[in-house]
Amino acid sequence: MANDVEHEKRALRAELRERRQLLSESQRQDASSAIARRLDDLVASVGARSISCFLSTSTEPDTREFVSAAVRRGIRVLLPVTRSDGLLDWAVATDDDEIAAGLFGLPEPTGEVLGPIAVNDVDLMIIPAAAVDRTGMRMGWGRGYFDKTIGSMERCPPVYAVIYDSEVLDVLPREVHDQPVTGVVTPTQTLLLSPTRR
Repeated sequence: MANDVEHEKRALRAELRERRQLLSESQRQDASSAIARRLDDLVASVGARSISCFLSTSTEPDTREFVSAAVRRGIRVLLPVTRSDGLLDWAVATDDDEIAAGLFGLPEPTGEVLGPIAVNDVDLMIIPAAAVDRTGMRMGWGRGYFDKTIGSMERCPPVYAVIYDSEVLDVLPREVHDQPVTGVVTPTQTLLLSPTRR
């Protein structure tokens, strides 16, 4: 059974990855601006002064414009730094952040690294995803970093995944370790999906 779910997830991830690679540069730019506006609105509606966010790769919905603007507005933004033990460290984003390829080649900040519990103080988490279903179940890219982080938090703030519109699906295959998100932010909408996280 677990192998069937893993196989289904692998096939779905491959399809979603291919769809993202087919997007044109102008589609990506339009999505980037729209997502930055939606994330700004989300931060304001939550009243967040401290957030965590991820630095997008070239095929992910762009978060970099949003992160830069949030830092300039005085919002404390924690960026994830991957570790080989499956946990995430965090670094505070600055206006002049240098970015380097971290573990798995993902873009990560090079500044001072804080431990995994630094994220416990944020008012809002903005995380990547491959897809999210209408119940709030999130499917990531298979490494489990964000599932572990969310699952280990004593008091988890609202968690929103940033995805493209076509990645909001009716239902996703799920495993016992998969963690739901509060909602999603896409270029055209901010959806509240799972208002009671815990």
